[in-house]
Amino acid sequence: MRLLVFVLSVPLLAFPQTREAEIESARAAKEKVLAPETVTKAEQVLRDIKDQKLLEKFSAGYHGFRPKIGNMVTGAGFALGPEFFRSDLLRDRLEFRAAAGFSFGGSQKYEVEARFPKLLSERLELEFVASHRNYARIGYYGPGPDSLKINRSNYRLEDTSFDAIATVRASKMIWLGGSIGKFYANPGPGNDTRYISAEKKFTPLQAPGIDNATDYIRPSVFAQLDYRNDPFGPKSGGNYVMQYSWNDDRKLNQYNFRRLDIDLQQYIPFFNRTRILALRAKTILTDTDNNERIPFYLKPMLGGSDDLRGFRPFRFSDRNMVVYNAEYRFEVFAGLDGAIFADAGKVMPRRGQLNFRDLEGSVGFGLRFNVKNATFLRIDTGFSHEGFQVWFKFNDVFNQRRFGTSTGQPVY
Repeated sequence: MRLLVFVLSVPLLAFPQTREAEIESARAAKEKVLAPETVTKAEQVLRDIKDQKLLEKFSAGYHGFRPKIGNMVTGAGFALGPEFFRSDLLRDRLEFRAAAGFSFGGSQKYEVEARFPKLLSERLELEFVASHRNYARIGYYGPGPDSLKINRSNYRLEDTSFDAIATVRASKMIWLGGSIGKFYANPGPGNDTRYISAEKKFTPLQAPGIDNATDYIRPSVFAQLDYRNDPFGPKSGGNYVMQYSWNDDRKLNQYNFRRLDIDLQQYIPFFNRTRILALRAKTILTDTDNNERIPFYLKPMLGGSDDLRGFRPFRFSDRNMVVYNAEYRFEVFAGLDGAIFADAGKVMPRRGQLNFRDLEGSVGFGLRFNVKNATFLRIDTGFSHEGFQVWFKFNDVFNQRRFGTSTGQPVY
């Protein structure tokens, strides 16, 4: 009886608080010190860009007219120019684009495209493309995988091309087609006074075509298997492309060659597609008859913002090339993705050297600013044993080049 009286006489506060009371007490204490969220100036700028849809407004333009940023050869300097684009002409049966670009380094580029995407019940596409380019400074280090960094030179490349391309949709995911075109090329001295001009550094034996202008007839055939969920901003699926082209030297009959391009891409999503593993394997293989040569400016090149990102542009050049890329992409917030990447590749004089030995490598990280799921601006920083490179590009690193035309031109 005494024990019962003692228990009843103990104040209720002596007993431990319930779990609900503890949570409520902690919430009250937190509210007393609660402060507004603070963000850095850089993060606030990115949020403003996203909230005000500035990138969407910039890329949309006005009645088809819009500024064109970039789209110039790497190393030419910042490029800017006007562009006109309409996809709704002839009752949505014609897409038309005309653009001009000018860089601070003295390069120029002019393009005109007309595309008919909905012929034969949308199973046939016809495209006509013309371009003129005058690239004032393109880097060249000499031929082969053992070229030296200290041998950097530069040259000018002026070329004009006309191409007609036909593509047939064989099924929902398979495209087949071919093209025919004319290509004129005229190399010359580079205007970058920091480096020696290529014709003073390399002989025609080391750099075939450095002393000659050429023109080509270039037909090609191609095939594509594409099951990406979105070609402009893929988060799943794959894209496998093969093209075989013939380059017929009509002027000198010294630089005839054949070329095989294979580009394999795969996108593996996880965590509700907010994380993506993007993989690519790409090779270019060339072949010539006896005593024929390939102009040095048309040989496969490696190094730069789209393949080995830790090396300077066009760092390596030879008759054949292979490159492997892997990117881990993650969403920072809507409209901005981060990326961690690794690149490996090499050039080689013989196709039999297509293997995993003696690869050059680079690693790095980057940011991708997206408009309607497509990359509007890409900033990458790559590291290699030759140093590091920072890239500001207005395209996706796995950007698919047009069938039949600039695919045959490593410098684009």
